[in-house]
Amino acid sequence: MAPTKFIRLAAVAAGLMLAATGCGVTSTDSASSGAAESGPVSGLRIMVPNSPGGGYDTTARVSAKVMEETDIAKSLEVFNLSGAGGTVGLARIVNEKGNDDLAMLMGLGVVGASYTNDTDAKLTDTTPIARLIQEPGAIMVSKDSPYKTIDDLVAAWKKDPSKVAVGGGSSPGGPDHLLPMQLAQSVGIDPTKVNYVSYDGGGDLLPAILGNKLGFAASGAGEFLKQIESGDVRVLATSGAERLEGVDAPTLKESNIDLEFSNWRGLVAPPEISDEAKARWISMLEQMHGTEQWKKALADNGWTDAFITGDEFTTFLTDQDTRVAEVLTKLGLA
Repeated sequence: MAPTKFIRLAAVAAGLMLAATGCGVTSTDSASSGAAESGPVSGLRIMVPNSPGGGYDTTARVSAKVMEETDIAKSLEVFNLSGAGGTVGLARIVNEKGNDDLAMLMGLGVVGASYTNDTDAKLTDTTPIARLIQEPGAIMVSKDSPYKTIDDLVAAWKKDPSKVAVGGGSSPGGPDHLLPMQLAQSVGIDPTKVNYVSYDGGGDLLPAILGNKLGFAASGAGEFLKQIESGDVRVLATSGAERLEGVDAPTLKESNIDLEFSNWRGLVAPPEISDEAKARWISMLEQMHGTEQWKKALADNGWTDAFITGDEFTTFLTDQDTRVAEVLTKLGLA
């Protein structure tokens, strides 16, 4: 398990929304003008910048499986390069300048980590390929937790916020950090009193939940569906606008907590790849997005379709980078 970091931080301004918006399918001219190749594409690699078992890892491996099952790609390698909230992987992708055959699965957590960790690499240095999904957060406890409802948790949290450890699988500025900080603010808890414990992805967070090392965890439910289904992990509430299919838990708003929050994930490539390579990656993902297998994967993992590509994803990523930088600057973290 990665070492934990205890962080006491102020909340993000309530009006700031970092969740992805707009889920339409977008094709760029370059992607639609000849990226398709005869037969499956081979020799490509997808890097996951955190540990196995987390949301990035699951999304990358499900994507690779769908593309191989539908003959879009073959021998598509997924590998993990974890560390520093995803910035070890980010540095690698930025340093692979011109490598047409490599991409990295990433999301909001890497955006925040690029500012809170000591790295010169930024997502704005990469080549944006596509945003794939978004998902609500979940407030989770172990089956042995004394908290049976979100009201139980909030009541205990208010009594002594510093003694209720809050775990998340992202660094400061990432989704698992932003969600509990905004939740604290929404229920009237001073966020500077929140004891946030950062883990390197959901794979490292899960043992802490199961081992009752946390008061509660905030992360995407999709990473823990097996444990949720078995009853080992109990979801007290989810943070989307609607209930999460397959998870028996109310939304925060249903629980009279005025908060909605979503995370997102996508793919970027190294800087200065060829136009042909960028079009090839986009074409592959567009084909994947249209398959029944991908639609089933969305439903099975509790993901919401948020597919955009090319220039639209570039604009979105630039906007996210700017917003996160502004938030973390106000908090003294960037």
